Amino acid sequence: MSTGVVATVKSKLDIVEVIGESVPLRKAGTTWKGLCPFHGERTPSFVVTPARESWHCFGCGLGGDVFSFVMQREGIDFPAALRLLAGRAGVELDERTTREDARKRRLREVLEAAIAFYHAVLTESRHGHAALDYLRGRGFTDDTIGTYQLGYAPEGWETLSRALRTKRGATDDELETVGLGIRGRRGGVYDRFRGRIIFPIRDASGNATGLGGRILEHAGGPAEGTPERDRGPKYLNSPATPLFDKSRSLYLIDRARTAMRKTGRAVIVEGYTDALMAHQAGFSNVVAGLGTALTAAQVELVTRYAPSIALAYDVDPAGQSAGTFGATELTALISEIQQSRAPIGLTEVGVVRLPEGLDPDEVIRDERATWETATAAPQPIMDYLIDYFAARHDPRTVPGRKRLVEAVAPTLRHIGDPVERTAYVQALARRSGVDERTVLQVLQRPDSSRPGAADPGATGHGTGRFTADAVLAAREGGDPAAAARAIDPIEQELLGLMLRLPEIRLAHVGLPAESLLTTPARELWRALLMADRQAREANPDEWGAPLDTFLRELDPELGLVARGLLLRDRPELSSDRAARAVDQCLINLERRHVDEELDFLRADLADLESRHAAPADGARDPGELEALHDRIRTLQRERADLDRRAAASTMLIRTDRTAVGEPA
Repeated sequence: MSTGVVATVKSKLDIVEVIGESVPLRKAGTTWKGLCPFHGERTPSFVVTPARESWHCFGCGLGGDVFSFVMQREGIDFPAALRLLAGRAGVELDERTTREDARKRRLREVLEAAIAFYHAVLTESRHGHAALDYLRGRGFTDDTIGTYQLGYAPEGWETLSRALRTKRGATDDELETVGLGIRGRRGGVYDRFRGRIIFPIRDASGNATGLGGRILEHAGGPAEGTPERDRGPKYLNSPATPLFDKSRSLYLIDRARTAMRKTGRAVIVEGYTDALMAHQAGFSNVVAGLGTALTAAQVELVTRYAPSIALAYDVDPAGQSAGTFGATELTALISEIQQSRAPIGLTEVGVVRLPEGLDPDEVIRDERATWETATAAPQPIMDYLIDYFAARHDPRTVPGRKRLVEAVAPTLRHIGDPVERTAYVQALARRSGVDERTVLQVLQRPDSSRPGAADPGATGHGTGRFTADAVLAAREGGDPAAAARAIDPIEQELLGLMLRLPEIRLAHVGLPAESLLTTPARELWRALLMADRQAREANPDEWGAPLDTFLRELDPELGLVARGLLLRDRPELSSDRAARAVDQCLINLERRHVDEELDFLRADLADLESRHAAPADGARDPGELEALHDRIRTLQRERADLDRRAAASTMLIRTDRTAVGEPA
């Protein structure tokens, strides 16, 4: 999904055309009028305003946008109205469409058939003997090999392809699309995985998405007839496919998520065998990355289930660098979450310190108690970084002291808690031999070289660091900012504040959903109030529903709108200033409703005056005209009062900003 479906559907439909199919409308100035289809009336009080993409009946009080009209007319809910109007607009609802669902089901069938084939080769064929011996030698039991469906891809170029074509009716296009085959120069496909131990990769729901393959190193070198240059990298993952995205995947997430919820911690390792050995030993909250630096989407995935992340990377130089980078970036993300109140459930990141020279799977297999202790109490990231860089830069020398302080400073800058920050400044000063005041001077310099800046692919945004925006955007394949455009700008400001600040939200629980202008905004507000009510019933001391939980449980399209609202740039507001900003939004909404009625009455007045100027029967009713003029004057006074209140509210907000040194 490239944009928000709700916004796309609205942009492709003419509200006058949709409503006009069931309500006879006639033009009245800039609006269209007709008899309300929802209550009996003789004089038209139903008006459609194309400029606002809205409708309203001044007889029964109903109104809204094109979605609310269809919901009212058909007696259906918002998701059903969205499906109906999306079909009319020719907008596909992506994976919800029958065609796409059927295609992905077929690709999963082909992939599952490949997993079963590779497992049979490993456990039942002479071709798998060497791989089976290797896995057993690494300490894996036959039960683990069967439970996790490990496999072996034979050396042949078309062994899998021929088997799936013959037994499962797989086509070359399907084999290539799902990442099992590679298109040859002379046509046809050949097997992507050859001479490799196979690790099936699944999503959080347990659906097969891809494969990981580790090359089997024969004691005598490459298998006969297989040149060294053709054997490829040590680890090979499936390519990007309709089912598989490496940056959004973690090995064993389907089996780890329950334990992650229970323990409150996700342990991330580098290799398939590390994660597999952990699960075999009963440490089920462990997942593995897929050979790349940790991504924003992977962070989003684990924080669905646990607020604490512990990084347990290998002890070799590459593993140590990966651990340092990931932990540093996650620390910066925690600080950003605390400052912005972003709905991301990450509260802690640490590093699992293991005995020197041992990889995670070795520790788990040979020193179980050591692993259990290290993962139960990971070392805080700042302690780890000070130790790590002190070992690399000798603090007994002037250049070593300089490099040590400069290496730790980028992460230390992101520590938001003043007590914690002061404690680490003191710790760094003691370890480096540099005076505390000098360390503070270094911290006050511009952060010109953010850690990880050399790896623009780390977050997918080219910034070299995890951001709250990047993690939130990773929750959906769509564009949250585009989705938020489905609702009015006033609603964007109002609901953005309500989502962020439960204390403000709870002060306005009596706000009727119908006072909002668009259906997505109304549905979002109703869902938010319902979630708050359920949270208070479960815990009377609860201020409001946890935002990360609320977003996960929303309808996907509304969830995308909500995330778009949370991604909007806005300054941090105090409770008083936020309350004033909400009041200003409510005033502006009220002005919209007054303007809507004024437009309707002015059109009605113009119609009456034209009929009274040339009455068909010579009769006039001055009282009717006077009543209309009176109502217009009353609304104009209300409009002027709302303008004064809006101006006063704006002045108060500007005064507050000036008082704290912000631009007015």
